Amino acid sequence: MKYWLMKSEPNVWSINQQKKTGARGVPWDGVRNYQAANNLKKMKKGDLCFFYHSNIGKEIVGIVEIIKAAFIDKTDKQKKFVSVQVKYKKMLKKPVTLKNIKKNRYLRHLSLIKQSRLSVMPIDSKCWKILNKMSNI
Repeated sequence: MKYWLMKSEPNVWSINQQKKTGARGVPWDGVRNYQAANNLKKMKKGDLCFFYHSNIGKEIVGIVEIIKAAFIDKTDKQKKFVSVQVKYKKMLKKPVTLKNIKKNRYLRHLSLIKQSRLSVMPIDSKCWKILNKMSNI
């Protein structure tokens, strides 16, 4: 299993909207950055992802699970980009803010900090554990 972080603007798609989709989940679509799209292609069924509210909040708020690996993104008319199907797993007890992530020296290498515009990124298992601990899971 691998770990990831997926960003969404909460006024466009929030963790609460994700939760309402239930067990069937929803396609994570509309990704048009090649590096982020390549990360989507690497995702496997069962991988876990932090759900990050970008722009408004700037914090990790929950966890979603990949329930279907990469398939052609229906919102891409040229059929070059992919989506993955994600379902809600859980809300974090305490959101982990970008400010607090930046303060932790063990997390300074994360793409979340180094490539702030990237919407889908890998998280190594050590950082996954640290971020979970920061959220009081």
